[in-house]
Amino acid sequence: MANPVAAQLADALAGSWPAIARPNQLPPAGDWQVWLLLAGRGFGKTRTLAEWVCHQAAAGQAGRIALVAATAADARDVLVEGQSGILAVAPPWFRPVYEPSKRRLTWPNGAIATTFSAEEPERLRGPQHDAAVCDELGSWSRPETWDMLQFGLRLGRHPRCLVATTPRPTRLIRELLAREGGDVIVTRGSTYENRANLAPGFFAQIIRKYEGTRLGRQELNAELLDDVPGALWSRARIEEARWPVHKQVPDLVRIAVAIDPAASSGEEADETGIVVAGKDANGHGYVLADQSGRHPPTEWARIAIRLYQSHKADRIVAEVNNGGEMVEATIRMIDRNVSFSALRATRGKVIRAEPVAALYEQGKIHHVGGFPTLEDQMCQFVSDFDRARAGFSPDRVDALVWAFTDLLVEGLPNEGYYEWLRQKAEEYSKPPGGDFEPPPKTVLAPGSVEWALEQAKKELERHQ
Repeated sequence: MANPVAAQLADALAGSWPAIARPNQLPPAGDWQVWLLLAGRGFGKTRTLAEWVCHQAAAGQAGRIALVAATAADARDVLVEGQSGILAVAPPWFRPVYEPSKRRLTWPNGAIATTFSAEEPERLRGPQHDAAVCDELGSWSRPETWDMLQFGLRLGRHPRCLVATTPRPTRLIRELLAREGGDVIVTRGSTYENRANLAPGFFAQIIRKYEGTRLGRQELNAELLDDVPGALWSRARIEEARWPVHKQVPDLVRIAVAIDPAASSGEEADETGIVVAGKDANGHGYVLADQSGRHPPTEWARIAIRLYQSHKADRIVAEVNNGGEMVEATIRMIDRNVSFSALRATRGKVIRAEPVAALYEQGKIHHVGGFPTLEDQMCQFVSDFDRARAGFSPDRVDALVWAFTDLLVEGLPNEGYYEWLRQKAEEYSKPPGGDFEPPPKTVLAPGSVEWALEQAKKELERHQ
């Protein structure tokens, strides 16, 4: 007769992490201090982090563990509560007690893990740890968080840190790669390796979006990409002029919130670029915030107005070529008192961006902290930029350019005359007999600008 206890034990072992993990998801051998896991989207980085933490706690190899993610929400929603997070993978006989208000997990043997946000490096100044995990290090906005973590990683005989991230050519990741072969072990993996465990819809969507593009080499194959030859910006220039977050920014004489609106919303839509920038009395510019993302119209309007208020901005500026009056109308529905200025593109993206890129070359624009996604777009923006080949639309760059065009770039001689000629050309192109008014639309096409505005109005009415 089969032993039921033995059968249960066999089932547990068969489903254990060492039995089902791929080799590059298991801790490497050797006397390492940092395990750097560079992997594409959907590789299983979060599961690897969570399983390693649970093993450290269960084996008694770590009693104080730091869980550090790009934001507090990421630490909570991904590392702890996520579908592949610690609570999901912990075995039922050794589950930690989670106290969200204390940002703390406590295992039956007394091991404790605490969550931290990379946006708040000061929180890591006092605590000490004997193990740490760092999620998406390439997306951390404040690199000094890493330094604070290392200062406190000093408990026990052999403190260790697991870093799992999609590779970005940031200074910090390059420094870790330079230590490969010493106290840093590097493991690499691609999205394709985990295809069997990914939902077919997700896999098809991410492959359709990134495969065959330069960005796909980073996001799918986990390649560390250098600056694109011919790009208008370089990481070295951005880094040289970067302004530390802890250092006081000079008094700013003007601040603008710039919006580059997407024509539609949804998972497949472009992002709406939202960037806050300012200038000081000496003509230097400062990037203060990047809140770009895929937002419906009322949401990006609320974000822009919130930034306008929190940064005490002078005005919101936005491109109106794509959205026409919809942009200002959406903002006015939320707050009628916001100072707004419409900007109309009369030149192409690259021509508009060149004067701003020149200011970077002169060291006159500073990023206050880090903006990884924005900087990725900047360093891939070339004179013959093709969004299909690049794998993304440069919406964040567009918003950045609009901000500094408004703040720092002087108008071209006779620019007003050229605009007058453009307007006259539009007038002459209209049919005789006066202005042509299109017939009213009875059915609005989903995803169109008019449809988006109508949805925004309905949403606002529901909340009133």
